[in-house]
Amino acid sequence: MVSTTPATSTKPWAIAFQQPAPEFATTSLSVVSGTIPTGLRGTLYRNGPGRVSRGTRRVGHWFDGDGAILAVNFSDAGTTATYRYVQTAGYQAEAKADQFLFGNYGMTAPGAPWDWFGKPPKNVANTSVIAVTDRLLALWEAGQPHALDLQTLATIGLDDLGGLVGTRGAVLPYSAHPKRDPQTGDIYNFGVVIGKSAVLHLYRSNASGTIRQQAAIALKGVPFIHDFVMAGRYLIILMPPLQINPLPVLANLKSYSDVINWNPQQGTQILVIDRDSLEVVSRGETEPWFQWHFGNGWVDSDGAVVFDLVRFNDFRTNQYLKEVPTGQIQTPAQGTLWQLRLAPQTATVIDMHCVVDRGCEFPVVSPIEVGQRSRFTYFSLHRPDVDRGQDLFGAIGRFDYETGTLTAADLGANCYPVEPIYAPDAVNPDQGWILTVVLDGDRQTSEVWVYDSDRLDDEPVCRLALPSIIPPGFHGTWKAG
Repeated sequence: MVSTTPATSTKPWAIAFQQPAPEFATTSLSVVSGTIPTGLRGTLYRNGPGRVSRGTRRVGHWFDGDGAILAVNFSDAGTTATYRYVQTAGYQAEAKADQFLFGNYGMTAPGAPWDWFGKPPKNVANTSVIAVTDRLLALWEAGQPHALDLQTLATIGLDDLGGLVGTRGAVLPYSAHPKRDPQTGDIYNFGVVIGKSAVLHLYRSNASGTIRQQAAIALKGVPFIHDFVMAGRYLIILMPPLQINPLPVLANLKSYSDVINWNPQQGTQILVIDRDSLEVVSRGETEPWFQWHFGNGWVDSDGAVVFDLVRFNDFRTNQYLKEVPTGQIQTPAQGTLWQLRLAPQTATVIDMHCVVDRGCEFPVVSPIEVGQRSRFTYFSLHRPDVDRGQDLFGAIGRFDYETGTLTAADLGANCYPVEPIYAPDAVNPDQGWILTVVLDGDRQTSEVWVYDSDRLDDEPVCRLALPSIIPPGFHGTWKAG
């Protein structure tokens, strides 16, 4: 059911969830401090739930909020920002009715169960974005992407990418974590269809987003797959040990979040796929853990696949994320950065060890290094003085795999950055910038902060004021030019 209990503002960041975020048209941004780098030219796009309530009712989980896109454009003429909700069919219907009408990840739909049997949840388009040749795609795991205008963020509509249609016209889902090959521009992604059995659909698209190759792989049970790794010639998929019963969800008796149980006895399942043929290379199993996100991956000189991920000991992270929109996090859940070596022909773990034993999430690398050996991984990081896993992130970290050192940008008390995004310099290929959107809980403002990627422990090179508070969200992307 939808929660009717109002959130209690016990943390400074709770201000961002008390009211739906207001949209704003393209607005010139003023520089708060520093100077905009001359080589920073392009657009930062970010996605996240901008609305987590209607009237007195709140969503059941942070994942249920309606997606809103922030675009920050850096050009010779100056820097501008635009913020708009994705005009999904569900958003428009609920705006007209001024009430929640649909179920979602953490909430059931109002009305009798038989009114909703087998009907899909609302596509909230709130998780991530990817910019293709002529449009921006707002992504959500369980449905098709929504296409938006790259400049105005006006919603064009659902986009099947020329291939997201299954048998008998069924809609195929497109996940929120596509990987783009920096050399070919090809985009890889997946979607999971749950029926009598689960099927993993794999997609390979060209730079314009059009699907050119597909494959379908049968899976055991009902797996939970949020992200994957592209490593050289392989795609690596890890399925954490979760037991999911979809029948109460299909009958609108429980939300999806309510039917996921931690079952460590079954271990973490490993699937290795050849990314040229999209065929299974090997399947395996290893010890239990949970992960939402991976960093980068590559094939080492000895043929092993190497990649990093943020590892949680169990699934309490789901409850943590459910509590975020309430302003009170009572469930500690802390992931740490690990590196894993895998034998791809047997899906056997060769080695796995923790590299950053400090709460972190949202690992990213330079977009020109995806799928290839990379030295640095950037991520959101907890400040050392906060309750372990019971606050939002207050720092940005960079781990250097060559020297084994962690460098941190501590933003100070009550300042909360979202996932860092790496923007390559337009002039100097050896230079890069780390962009994040920062909520200042004391001043109740949001800003765009720009760091030198090699000097995270210095002050930001530039800070830009946004017109209003942007609620913390999930994922973003950088489009050069």
